[in-house]
Amino acid sequence: MYLLYLDDSGSAPNPTESHLVLGGVSIFERQVHWVSQELDRIAERIYPENPRAVEFHASEIFSRRKPPWKSLSRTQSKNVIKDVLNVLVNSHESTTAFACAVHKASYPGHDPMEMAFEDLCTRFDLQLRRFYTQNQNTQRGLIILDKSAYETSLQRLSQQFRTHGTRWRFLRNMVDVPLFVDSKASRLVQLADHVAYAVFRRYTAEDTSYLDPIVRKFDAEEGHIHGLVHKQNYDPNCPCPACMSRRLTESDARTRSTEKPPEADSP
Repeated sequence: MYLLYLDDSGSAPNPTESHLVLGGVSIFERQVHWVSQELDRIAERIYPENPRAVEFHASEIFSRRKPPWKSLSRTQSKNVIKDVLNVLVNSHESTTAFACAVHKASYPGHDPMEMAFEDLCTRFDLQLRRFYTQNQNTQRGLIILDKSAYETSLQRLSQQFRTHGTRWRFLRNMVDVPLFVDSKASRLVQLADHVAYAVFRRYTAEDTSYLDPIVRKFDAEEGHIHGLVHKQNYDPNCPCPACMSRRLTESDARTRSTEKPPEADSP
């Protein structure tokens, strides 16, 4: 079974933030222990007296307002975030990242969290279907999120998706509705938080220093990125990796549709 750990970065009602991001990590169940151990080792280095007390929350590490982060320099705090993301970079090839960045002003009257959740549910289900069609690898999936004010609405959405599907497709590979856990108890949710933050910094502060190292870990197929999406309608030529990959995919699809089949040999 594959587990998709998700967390959000940004706030839907905050007018000073242009985007809301939902992001995380798709991981085979047997790889969870390895990733957790690697993050525990970073925690032991930071707070050897009580490493389990260390919660890797990227925005708190970056701001350095609370212990144990307030004693770090700006460079040290950035390096901690990058160390956490490097666990993803160095993880098994089957471990992939997912994220949806929603430009809030592009969709007035819509809940950006619900939009992002529907998109990632669909993409995760498509990844599981691809495992089967390409390798006959039958896998089911479960989504795990940090407890938040969205728990009720996302549970409701999930039940709708199971019955009626998303706007794009029926979800055929999910074993149950999402689980909500306390991020303090889950290193994988903390890693999901860092993926979401890396994407958030890219779209709200034009800071690519966290996203660039992990771009290759986003779910992709033949060079086309499926796991990273930028929902926006303000820039048709957006140079971000998600939009560039989408345009390339659309161009390839148009090319295939206009190619003529080879003529049959004459009898």
